[in-house]
Amino acid sequence: MSHEDHHHHHHHLPADASSLNRAFRLGIALNLLFVIVEFVVGLCYGSMGLLSDAGHNLSDVAGLLLAMLAFRLAQSPATPRYTYGYKKSTVLISLLNSLILLIAVGVIVAESIGRMLHPETVTGDAIAWTAGVGVVVNGFTAWLFMRDKGRDLNVRGAYLHMAADALVSVGVLLSGVVISWTGWTLIDPIVGLAVAAVIVGSVWSLLRDSLRLSLDGVPGGIRIEEVARSMEAVEGVRGVHHIHVWAISTTENALTAHVVLDELGRMEEVKHRLKELLREEGIRHATLEFETAQEHCREPHDL
Repeated sequence: MSHEDHHHHHHHLPADASSLNRAFRLGIALNLLFVIVEFVVGLCYGSMGLLSDAGHNLSDVAGLLLAMLAFRLAQSPATPRYTYGYKKSTVLISLLNSLILLIAVGVIVAESIGRMLHPETVTGDAIAWTAGVGVVVNGFTAWLFMRDKGRDLNVRGAYLHMAADALVSVGVLLSGVVISWTGWTLIDPIVGLAVAAVIVGSVWSLLRDSLRLSLDGVPGGIRIEEVARSMEAVEGVRGVHHIHVWAISTTENALTAHVVLDELGRMEEVKHRLKELLREEGIRHATLEFETAQEHCREPHDL
């Protein structure tokens, strides 16, 4: 492998991938800066609220780092031991990320219930300011990932993390304003619980999809009956069985199937048509086994 080859191999990222890479870097830098500022201000003011928020935002940075790691691992080359590279790690990371988000929700709920039982006076200005900055920083970071969030579970996780945080900060701001005007301290935990409910709603689908992919379920957006039907519609194909579709990573799908042909002579032509068709369906790794009508029926069907 020449030097140029080697160089090319590492930087071979599609155009949208490099913009995603920039989004990760910018998001991580911004959020780290925010955490540091929050931590320093919290120490100066002796505000527990600010310090705990800084800790919370640090978990976001961890989430972003994880998503970025997944993104890098997805480009890993195959080895004799890991024949798919480390692509499946993207699925495990998105599962981990959705669990982290659920834990964060648990913390918010616990805090809110604690404040309902023991209401405490919320100090105004410093917290309101930081919450305001938090809305901007987290909102902006969420916006960075908004365009690509449908393409990959990990990007969706990063987006949700940030959007959830922006929501939490909006909640803090709102309750701060209401408290300073009316003195009604109960609004604080109520807003906290409302925010938690919204986050659970959005994380649920992420958790469900990550779990489905970890169990080699059919990835969202692919209907296996329709795939089978369109394969059977190809001229020269008599039937399709033993069809399996699963995710290699959060962005790549694989399929294996047995295809019954009218005549083996047309196998090449039919195979190219089928692979083309599957590529359009978003399945880039297809392995097909061809058989004649006389030969099949030996094995029991899976589906």
